[in-house]
Amino acid sequence: MNRLLSTAILASLACTTAACGGGDRPRADLAASQVTTIGVNSYLWRASLDTLSFMPLLQTDSNGGVIVTDWYVNPNVQNERMKVTVTILDQDLRADALRVAALRQVSQNGQWVEAPVQAATVQRLEDIILTRARDLRRAALVQD
Repeated sequence: MNRLLSTAILASLACTTAACGGGDRPRADLAASQVTTIGVNSYLWRASLDTLSFMPLLQTDSNGGVIVTDWYVNPNVQNERMKVTVTILDQDLRADALRVAALRQVSQNGQWVEAPVQAATVQRLEDIILTRARDLRRAALVQD
C-alpha cells in the first residue's frame, strides 16, 4: 500500500511539474517578422514610406500594401522626373515580399517623353527599403 501511495504521489508531482517546464513555452516576440496590424508587414510599410518621404505621395493603401508617388523632379536634374510604385506582397519581412517599379521621363522640346529606368535604380530602392525595415525591426527588439 505504501508503494502504491508513493507511486501515486510521484506520478501526481511529475504531472504538475511537467507543465512548469520553462523551455517549452512559446515566447511572445513583439518584434516578429510578421506584424500585420495594417494588413501588410508594418516594418516594410514604414520603411517604404520613410524611403520615399522626399517624393510627393499620390496614393497609399496600407491594407493592400501599395504606395504610389506622384512625379518627382530632382532639383539638380530639372529635365528628368521619376514616379515610383511600391507594392508589399506579404505579411512577412522577406525580400520577395517587396516589389518596386519606377517610371522615368525626360524633357525633350518641352514635352515629357518616356525613358528607360536603369535596373540598378529599382534594385537600389528595394535594398534601401529592406535595410530600413530590418533596422526598424532590430530597434523594436532592443526596446523590448
